[in-house]
Amino acid sequence: MPTVDDILEQVGEFGWFQKQVFLTLCLLSAAFAPIYVGIVFLAFTPDHRCLSPGVAELSRRCGWSLAEELNYTAPGPGAAGEASPHQCRRYEVDWNQSALSCADPLAGLAANRSHLPLGPCRHGWVYETPGSSIVTEFNLVCDDSWKVDLFQSCVNVGFFLGSLGVGYIADRFGRKLCLLATTLTGAVLGVLTAVAPDYTSLLLFRLLQGLVSKGSWTSGYILITEFMGLGHRRTVAILYQAAFTVGLVLLSGVAYAIPHWRWLQLAISLPTFLFLFYYWCVPESPRWLLSQKRNAQVMKIMGHIARKNGKLPLVDLKMLSLEEDVTEKLSPSFADLFRTPQLRKHTFILMYLWFTSSVLYQGLIMHVGATGANLYLDFLYSALVEFPAAFIILVTIDHCGLIRPLALSNLVAGAACFAMIFISHDLHWLNITVACVGRMGITIVFQIVCLVNAELYPTFVRNLGVMVCSSLCDLGGIITPFLVFRLMEVWRGSPLILFAILGLVAGGVTLLLPETKGVTLPETIEDAENLGRIAKAKENTIYLQTQTAERAGT
Repeated sequence: MPTVDDILEQVGEFGWFQKQVFLTLCLLSAAFAPIYVGIVFLAFTPDHRCLSPGVAELSRRCGWSLAEELNYTAPGPGAAGEASPHQCRRYEVDWNQSALSCADPLAGLAANRSHLPLGPCRHGWVYETPGSSIVTEFNLVCDDSWKVDLFQSCVNVGFFLGSLGVGYIADRFGRKLCLLATTLTGAVLGVLTAVAPDYTSLLLFRLLQGLVSKGSWTSGYILITEFMGLGHRRTVAILYQAAFTVGLVLLSGVAYAIPHWRWLQLAISLPTFLFLFYYWCVPESPRWLLSQKRNAQVMKIMGHIARKNGKLPLVDLKMLSLEEDVTEKLSPSFADLFRTPQLRKHTFILMYLWFTSSVLYQGLIMHVGATGANLYLDFLYSALVEFPAAFIILVTIDHCGLIRPLALSNLVAGAACFAMIFISHDLHWLNITVACVGRMGITIVFQIVCLVNAELYPTFVRNLGVMVCSSLCDLGGIITPFLVFRLMEVWRGSPLILFAILGLVAGGVTLLLPETKGVTLPETIEDAENLGRIAKAKENTIYLQTQTAERAGT
């Protein structure tokens, strides 16, 4: 009986239809970047100091420069590792009194400035930035700085919860319906975030956007994977993820042009309403329709693909439809991911790989921190590092498969973190270089693990499997800031020890997964269970044929 991959070989594996769908859905991947890392620009924390009534008037009267104003009226730098006192504390001085001189206004109040009492910033802060962020608007600094972390944690909590519910919806009601519903909901919530009146509503909209936005991205990924033939499936999946990097690069430019967070949020949210045109541009996945016994629609879509690709509809479509009539209609459930020994092993390993990828990817960025004075250029450079990662994958997977590059990349990331433990902090350039090597390694892991995840599960539960396993990535995103900053309080290199262990262990357990190179996507649980055995059988067959040929030659 011909499979969907067999039919795609005849109607076109990567013809005009697939190219159109691929390029269209890549826009969805690029649009996901601002949701995932938009916090960098939406909640940047500029240099700031306490607002002290009377200081501005005194500064104008005395003709001070900004440096002189800070020198005369703000506390000096604190101990190493502590927040600068001038950012969160102010002198308890009445700056409106006329007795203050311009030469040294505090000299007449105390012989030594350290004896002057300090107090909290009761009147707010002055921010040194031409733009705005949620930090400057809602004063999320000093004692309230943790609220920025909570803002980002909310979207990751949304990703985590949405991974479970949205994945089920996509497998139960279809990829296309899930894609359209989550896209519309995410666009509306993006606009609501831009007009949020207070911090509480901002958190709510951010959480709800996280619930649907990852489901939209993943539905697009699954659709691309299921429309392509075997020979092009991996390439387009990798390029779909590379489109996310394009979104990162574009985000840096848009954020530079629009430095005000509300307008920036609108600029990245309003265009996503255009994705509703997918209703007419992108059909439902024929693989999913076949798993739901909607054979007439499968035949119609395959005929449409054939016409778009300049091919004639083939009689095998009817054979596929008639032979599939005897199969049982399947509905996905969470238990299916653990139903058989191989599926259980795959699920647990993939969960660990997703978790490790998130912790190392975000953890390396947090540990290195901002190394320059230009927020936009720093972000752009770090995004550009991800393009070589996609190139390396495209060059290697056709020759090496997926599992070995995945294992090696995990080992490289872990080894880079381990090496950074012993590099002096004075060798800044070497630290950055090694960190970039680790960043590239974990970026490769991120891209490959998504592809491996999709190829190890049968069709009717594939989307659910990707969403559930990748939910561990979101769990890692929730706890990584706390892991990094709490461990750094103990010792600066402590997080790197954890990252190294996680990466090296991930490299080892990856080798327990079966290679899927040259293997058709599993359609049933039995197909998924036999993946490793099929690969081994092929290897043994090739070995026996080689031995037979050698004996015949002698």
